[in-house]
Amino acid sequence: MKPILTSLILLLTAGLFPQAAATQELSKELRSQIGDFLNETARKEISVGKIHIDSVNTEGNDLILFANINCSYIPFRTDNVTKIYQGIKALLPLELAKRKLQIRTDHHAIEELIPLALRNTRGRKIPTFSYKADTPLITRLSVPYTPTNGLQNRHIALWQSHGFYYESKLARWEWQRARIFQTVEDLYTQSYVLPFLVPMLENAGATVLLPRERDPQTVEIIVDNDRCRDGHSVYSELNGSKMWKNGEEAGFAHLKRTYKDFENPFREGTYRQVETTKKGTVSVAEWIPEIPRAGRYAVYISYKTVNNSTEDALYTVYHQGGKSQFKVNQQMGGGTWIYLGTFSFGIGKTNCKIVLSNQSAKEGRLVTADAVKIGGGYGNIARSISEEGVTVNTKSSDTMITDTYHPKAQVNYPYEISGYPRFCEAARYWMQWAGIPDSVYSDSHGKNDYTDDYKSRGIWVNYLAGGSAANPTEKGLNIPVDMAFAFHSDAGTTYGDTIIGTLGIFHTSAYNGAYANGASRYASRDLCDLVQSNIVKDVRTLYEPEWTRRGMWNQSYYEARVPRVPTMLLELLSHQNFADMRYGLDPRFRFTVSRAIYKGILQFICSQYKMEYVVQPLPVDHMSLRFEEGNRIKLSWQPVDDPLETTAKADQYIVYTRIGDSDFDNGVIVNSPTYQTVIPSGVVCSFKVTALNKGGESFPSEILSIGKTFNDKGTVLIINGFDRVCAPADFTADADTLAGFLDELDHGVPYKTDISYIGPMKEFRRQIPWMDDDASGFGDSYGTHETMVIAGNTFDYPAIHGEAILKAGYSFTSCSDESIVHPDSSPKERETQICMNDYKYVDLILGKQCQTKMGRGGIRPLEFKTFSKEMQNATTNYCQAGGNFFVSGAYVASDLWDNRLVKANEEDKKFAMEVLKYKWRVGQAARNGKVKSVASPFPEITGSYTYYQDLNPESYVVESPDALEPAAQGAFTILRYSENNLSAGIAYKGNYKTCVLGFPFEAIRTVTERELLMKAILTFFEH
Repeated sequence: MKPILTSLILLLTAGLFPQAAATQELSKELRSQIGDFLNETARKEISVGKIHIDSVNTEGNDLILFANINCSYIPFRTDNVTKIYQGIKALLPLELAKRKLQIRTDHHAIEELIPLALRNTRGRKIPTFSYKADTPLITRLSVPYTPTNGLQNRHIALWQSHGFYYESKLARWEWQRARIFQTVEDLYTQSYVLPFLVPMLENAGATVLLPRERDPQTVEIIVDNDRCRDGHSVYSELNGSKMWKNGEEAGFAHLKRTYKDFENPFREGTYRQVETTKKGTVSVAEWIPEIPRAGRYAVYISYKTVNNSTEDALYTVYHQGGKSQFKVNQQMGGGTWIYLGTFSFGIGKTNCKIVLSNQSAKEGRLVTADAVKIGGGYGNIARSISEEGVTVNTKSSDTMITDTYHPKAQVNYPYEISGYPRFCEAARYWMQWAGIPDSVYSDSHGKNDYTDDYKSRGIWVNYLAGGSAANPTEKGLNIPVDMAFAFHSDAGTTYGDTIIGTLGIFHTSAYNGAYANGASRYASRDLCDLVQSNIVKDVRTLYEPEWTRRGMWNQSYYEARVPRVPTMLLELLSHQNFADMRYGLDPRFRFTVSRAIYKGILQFICSQYKMEYVVQPLPVDHMSLRFEEGNRIKLSWQPVDDPLETTAKADQYIVYTRIGDSDFDNGVIVNSPTYQTVIPSGVVCSFKVTALNKGGESFPSEILSIGKTFNDKGTVLIINGFDRVCAPADFTADADTLAGFLDELDHGVPYKTDISYIGPMKEFRRQIPWMDDDASGFGDSYGTHETMVIAGNTFDYPAIHGEAILKAGYSFTSCSDESIVHPDSSPKERETQICMNDYKYVDLILGKQCQTKMGRGGIRPLEFKTFSKEMQNATTNYCQAGGNFFVSGAYVASDLWDNRLVKANEEDKKFAMEVLKYKWRVGQAARNGKVKSVASPFPEITGSYTYYQDLNPESYVVESPDALEPAAQGAFTILRYSENNLSAGIAYKGNYKTCVLGFPFEAIRTVTERELLMKAILTFFEH
């Protein structure tokens, strides 16, 4: 039998390799088989074009197979590289299988394309993009922790795609992409970068630099030594042992309302300087702003970098939460706006100010002081058609030089500003306002703002790094940038539920394929692979198993080619594809994607510095507050494990405190998940918690509040049951002819705020193609809200309820809904969790809570049910024990009766009718946002009330309140919607009392109205 098998093998070998013994070449058939094997391997991970073997080298004892570029898109790892070699060797004839096999693609063996972070490099020295970690640009002195295995001392350049720009060919300002699916890419990518990605990187210790305005606050105050245009803000100095004086070069001055062409405000004024002192009397400069309206404001400083600049300029920001101190290395970053942080400021001239001291660890250095910028403001760069003409827009991947043409001369085009908030505008305009040289932001010399914008971002990276170890041969700001990241979304459409998915782009051949320190530009591929892999893995695991991984393109896109530091250009998804955007409009998806990007960046940078990385923890949950004795309170919580990351464990926690109308303080570190303190009486005291480890700080928890009255009538337990964040409602019609998002039904709930919403969708026909950015086809949307910051879920509603409760004469405490336990729970559980039965009054916040899907739905369970089974059981027990239960929410009835995503459960309806004594009448009950009290057996309930029924910056919108009616004897309507007299709220009095409102209490517009209604409800409970 054995000789027969041997003969068969030899015959087969001869067929596939007719001259194998002589020339050792691979036949066309075997190349095809190897290509098929590689394609099968690739399809497990990615969606790319066909892989094939381009050529073969059989010199000596080597067998080298050269695969086409598509093969390089595979995310190579030790395990799949091993399997690839094993699989291909199994296809080779015996003679060739003995040779040393190597598979190459994109100029590298596939094992060399394993990211350094995931590769075994023992015994090998691989040059990395790293340098000695000197003093960073910003050191946050008031932060009570310093990461050791995060991004401490690292500098990251990052931008969020495009922005509003002046289109010379049309003589108008416009977006760079189409309005589609209720957003536009110019704003859409900001909804990841600003609320999620940047804070994650900063919480890991990084200094993050952006070429666009990061503050959506539309007020901007400039305080400067030359003069303050508002006439109210003040710059002042106090001389100690060293004297302030004018610097020798130009500085900032705000002399104009608008700036044209290449005017540079950082060349139109002066700056101040003083020598540092180590032990002498300090000299200080103060910037005291006149704040026109209370709110949160970004604070930017500016100064001049000179020959003897200090590396520890001490800045102190006084804000409503106290003071925060920063050490700024003025040896870098001079002559532009440097972001310190975002803080709450009260109206007018309060105690809020920015102070710079000349105290230093080194005597005789120079501290310089220039303007301070507070808030984002509106764009002030005026544009017109250049006298030199206009050039045609080109793509980032184009390398051709375009001709200049001149528009019709008979039209006199005026200079005009955008009229939009600065955060909406493109990087090119921010750079001009920030003092960046026009050689950076206007490569076309004013002829084409579109091409200038995308080119400027890459050149800006080099300007930031110029003079540092990262880019020593060019002049610049001397900031040692570690990497750059361009966050984009892509175009492209499909029918049905097909995902376009995630593409990564990098470039390696520029600058002779190496960085200044000799490291290979293939480090950018590592960055690209790690970020893309984390995104795809996390999205597939948590939300959509069919999420598409596209290629890793090594292509000459300007933003990837020009930076002299490792750079990735991300195309996250298609903003033009409905299937992608069903996920892409959801804040949960945005958080997960941003965390995945942060993890990829962390892995990359730590691998370059040969450090072990630790991922910052997830936010804590199961929070509760309780009174211990007198005014002593106890705050408890539980850490949350990350199923996607084993290192993301909490080691410690930071507890932040807010008293009354102030802001949160800088926090205190605690080692266990409890915290006790004594609170003052008569004021709302609020707390939030973050988890901490060696990698940094988590996002904050929800905010709980507590308050003690001077003359206590009793204590109310507030349960925060509103933790929903989600995309707007969507639909698909039969035969896939119509689809879209339905704002009128449910706008969704942003995480805190939404800066990407432009207006409701208006084109629902799937067959309508894109024709122009002004006629974008399926998904086309209005632009009614594109300059508005839309309020979402602040996770801060116990304070609003509690303020009204305190005013009514009652104390209160609060907890998260997941911390509620049944009365029969163990004593140990009740030590850190809350039982309703311990309180005479309960106030359940349901806001816009309702059962909600993710993306296309059907993959993971619905979230955010108003009354879970556990909550129903606890509420039933509480009411049967004689409690007083108040609940308000927009979907308090429709979620149980008429949720379009799930069949109604009879047990749910029975609970509402038999325990809380209400029943659903109709959803979307009213539009004008007004309710009024009506005659009932409960005369305590009086007055008229208004709630937020339209999108606005102050409160989440209540677009679909519930009409609900009494469901039992003893229950009566107490409030009706003014526009149609549908029942808006009921009250029940029997062996216990309930009050149920079909609109959220916290969405009532004024403090006075909330206090009146809360007092009425508590009086009803009391009598």
